[in-house]
Amino acid sequence: MTDEVQRAIVVTGGSRGIGRAICKALAQPGCHVFFNYFTPGDRKEEEAEAAETERLITEAGARATGIWANIADKDQVSAFFDQVLEACGRIDVLVNNAGITRDNLLVRMKEDEWDDVLNVNLKGPFHCIQKVARVMMKQRYGRIINIASIVGVTGNPGQANYVASKAGVIGLTKTAAKEYASRGVTVNAVAPGFIETDMTAKLPEKVKTGMLALIPLGRAGKPEDVAAAVKFLASDDAAYLTGQVIHVSGGMYM
Repeated sequence: MTDEVQRAIVVTGGSRGIGRAICKALAQPGCHVFFNYFTPGDRKEEEAEAAETERLITEAGARATGIWANIADKDQVSAFFDQVLEACGRIDVLVNNAGITRDNLLVRMKEDEWDDVLNVNLKGPFHCIQKVARVMMKQRYGRIINIASIVGVTGNPGQANYVASKAGVIGLTKTAAKEYASRGVTVNAVAPGFIETDMTAKLPEKVKTGMLALIPLGRAGKPEDVAAAVKFLASDDAAYLTGQVIHVSGGMYM
C-alpha cells in the first residue's frame, strides 16, 4: 500500500443512485474508492455511469476505480477483491449496496425471478463478506456495512423475493457482527425506506402518493440521506456499534 493511500474502500453497485452517493460520501483525500458495476443490459450505458462516479470520487480528492463484475458470481467477486488487494494491500471498508428487483405476486413469481434477486441481493454480500473477512480480521480492523431495506422488516406485497433477500441481509449482518467483533471488525446494516432513485421513479404516481402518506417527515428520502448513515458507520465515531440496523426512513418505520 502506498503512503498516499491510507484507506481502501469497496462499494458494490456504485455506478449510480444510492451506491454513487455512498462513493461520494466516503471519498476523501488519502482514500482509494473501488466500486463494481454490472448490468445484463446496455454495458456502454453502465460504463458511462461508472465513469461519472469515478469523476465525482476524484473530484472529492480520492482515488477511484470502477470494475465490471457480477457479485452473484463467486469467481468474479474473488477477482474483483484481488485487484483491490493488489493495489492497496488492505481493505478497510466494505459496503454491500448492489441490489436488484424482480417484482411479482408470490403465486405468480417464477423461479428465475426468485433466484436472480436472491443471488445478487443475498448471495452477493455473502461472497463479498467471506472474501474480506480474513483480510479484516488479520488487520484487526474493518467496517462492513450492508444495505438492507425497510421491507426486510415490514414485508411488502409483490416483493417476496426482494423482501426475503433483505431480511436475509439483516440476519447475515447480525451473525457476521458476532463472529468478527473480537477481531475489531464491525458489521452493521442501513435499511432505507422510500428513497428517490431510478427504481422508485418507475412506480405509479398513486403508489408514490400512498408511500409518502406513511412518512412522518412528509418527504421521500434522498440517496445522500442513506450515504450519510453509511459514512457514520464507516467512521471511527461508530467504533462501538456493531450488529445494528439503522432505519433511514423518515420515521416510516419506528
